[in-house]
Amino acid sequence: MKTISILGCGWLGLPLAKSLLLKGYEVKGSTTSKSKLEVFKNVGILPFQIQLEAHQIIGTVEEFLNETNVLLIAIPPGLRKVNSTLEEMTFVNKVKTLIRFIEKSGIQKVLFVSSTSVFGDRFPIVEITEETIPNPDTESGKQLAIAETLLQSNPHFKTTVIRFGGLIGEDRNPINQLQHKTIPNPDAPINLIHQMDCIGIIETILAEEKWNEVYQASGINTLTRRAYYTAKAKELGIRNPIFEEKIASKGKHILSKKIEKELNYTFKVIK
Repeated sequence: MKTISILGCGWLGLPLAKSLLLKGYEVKGSTTSKSKLEVFKNVGILPFQIQLEAHQIIGTVEEFLNETNVLLIAIPPGLRKVNSTLEEMTFVNKVKTLIRFIEKSGIQKVLFVSSTSVFGDRFPIVEITEETIPNPDTESGKQLAIAETLLQSNPHFKTTVIRFGGLIGEDRNPINQLQHKTIPNPDAPINLIHQMDCIGIIETILAEEKWNEVYQASGINTLTRRAYYTAKAKELGIRNPIFEEKIASKGKHILSKKIEKELNYTFKVIK
């Protein structure tokens, strides 16, 4: 039986863990919340309360990593600063601290959940493939790009990076946060991916043993932001969104051809 440790068993990690359990994996899951430990235990996940900080890890991280075949890192940067210096790079320092424990554990395979935010928006709008050099224009994107390099350049383990577009699901859609805001770049591609496809792609990478790779995934990317949000508002029965019309749209079109070709994966949600 293979054991997978999911660092950050939250909105994506928890349903992924449940799916992996059904496929016969043993799953360890980490959370920063004590109240979730019983939830994990009740569904068959081995629970761990772990707090990853810039220069230390609080909790039994050694036990969490011990006898693990694959470590899945699914912790978002959660940054709010806009002008951090290298010394202030909280998320990067967390990853550096984690790497020391990964090396000691002897784990050979790591799957890092990153984001297409490692690519900044551009004008004119361009197509982005895995060969495109990251050019982040946000603080979280910058730190994710550095974290990707730190993990993939480490000789002690193999790391596959999966860059997801904007995450959506049955209980999550960006239009809910944009109801009372003016939406910029209405003519840019939307670049979203459903939780169901995130799980499917991760499970395919695990099954196919695809390591030392970079994949990017955006299943909903054939519509503009204007078209998608207008249709979504109609579907949900809410008022039409307001778009920024005075400034030319910039953005990026995330292509997922490598996933479709190498993993033979077909996206389940494309609109």
